[in-house]
Amino acid sequence: MAASHRFYHQDSADASAPAVTSFLTADRLAQANQAAESNQDTRRLRLFSGTANQELAREIGGYLGVPDGPRVIKRFADGETYVQIQESIRGCDVFLMQPTCVPVNDHLMELLIMVDACKRASARQVTAVIPYYGYARADRKTAGRESITAKLVANLLTMSGVDRVLAMDLHSSQIQGYFDIPCDHIYGSPVLVDYLKTRELGEVVVVSPDVGGVARARAFAKQMNDAPLAIIDKRRAAHNVAESLTVIGDVAGKTAVLIDDMIDTGGTICQGARLLRRSGAARVLCCATHAVFSPPAAERLSEPGLFEEVVVTNSIPLPAERRFPQLRVLSVANMLGEAIWRIHEESSVSSMFRLSLIHISEPTRRHSGSRM
Repeated sequence: MAASHRFYHQDSADASAPAVTSFLTADRLAQANQAAESNQDTRRLRLFSGTANQELAREIGGYLGVPDGPRVIKRFADGETYVQIQESIRGCDVFLMQPTCVPVNDHLMELLIMVDACKRASARQVTAVIPYYGYARADRKTAGRESITAKLVANLLTMSGVDRVLAMDLHSSQIQGYFDIPCDHIYGSPVLVDYLKTRELGEVVVVSPDVGGVARARAFAKQMNDAPLAIIDKRRAAHNVAESLTVIGDVAGKTAVLIDDMIDTGGTICQGARLLRRSGAARVLCCATHAVFSPPAAERLSEPGLFEEVVVTNSIPLPAERRFPQLRVLSVANMLGEAIWRIHEESSVSSMFRLSLIHISEPTRRHSGSRM
């Protein structure tokens, strides 16, 4: 794979499209080059993907210089899943890349079976790389006799034999504490912020679509050169009374950027966008890490005159029927690839997100002397 390959997705060819975020700083690049010159290879680093997002796995492999490993995944007539790893991984550091997106139950079970296959093949360490963590929204009890499925999934992963989890933009940070094993949590916001900084947006205000997302929006606004913050407050005066929406903050004449961790059906965020338009926002954009896009999300988000652009990442694959003209998809392959490398090298993952280290550049292959 050529080093000039651009891990950048869009709906149409655009020669002026910006490059994706690179987390490979000068010091880290020098370290990688030194390793390549000493003929150090990555035979102990193995990457395998499930069937959920194989394109993202190939991009991560291209960044690392490690191919998506050979494996057989098939389903029997009764719906059971079969997994076989088709090369020796004895003593290897294995990374299994699988977002638990639609169909959630099938992809989750597939990941658990892959973990079991790797443990039985004597892998030294198995890390589950989960760009999108399904069942995360049920992270606490809001009524009696409910299940906390975010904790249940964490238990399933732990009991299956996973040694470490690498997750991106969990629905709530507390989910990290549900694991009794190390959990590295990374964020998609640097990729989104770097893209927005290439746009001529004028005066920006970052908007949280609900009160629960204020902390996320505040952190995003800080990365956007300390942009002002607005909040959409949703309240219901009484049962069977329509919800009232209010904008807390000044959005008149500004470019409003709605930010959330995921977009599912798009109902809440589209409601917020309409309110921002009525409140005088000059332009409205939407950013989210996870494009779940359950029907009728595409129809809602593509409503004429609502969003100027909807910016998401490729943590979840998007089929053609869920794409629309305003959609822009950015790749998180560099970020996940660098996090995998740092875990493998037992170096700091959190230092990737220091603002001084984030910049836009052509992505560079992580390790040029690798096994391909």
